[in-house]
Amino acid sequence: MDENKDMDIIKNLRTIEWLKSEILTSIAGLYQLLARGEDDMKDDLEDLISNIILLSYLLSKRLGIEYEDINSNLEDKVKLNLLEGHKIEKWYGDLSELMGVLRNK
Repeated sequence: MDENKDMDIIKNLRTIEWLKSEILTSIAGLYQLLARGEDDMKDDLEDLISNIILLSYLLSKRLGIEYEDINSNLEDKVKLNLLEGHKIEKWYGDLSELMGVLRNK
């Protein structure tokens, strides 16, 4: 039984390392895409950013954090930044828009 538990721990550690690597690869791809500055890159940006978010959720799960806890924490961060008058909110209203999306999920 200890051998199975050891194998599960090793498998989880390898999965965590793989997910971290995938996140870094996606972030590097995002930087490369932005550096190229192509005109029509909306689809590629959506793909890379959504992949980073997906991988982050999966990594959180492997680290023992539930998806609901991530969502709740994200909402709390948006609320806090709204209360503190974050510049992005003042300039563009992005945090209010994001809060609407989070609440309508």
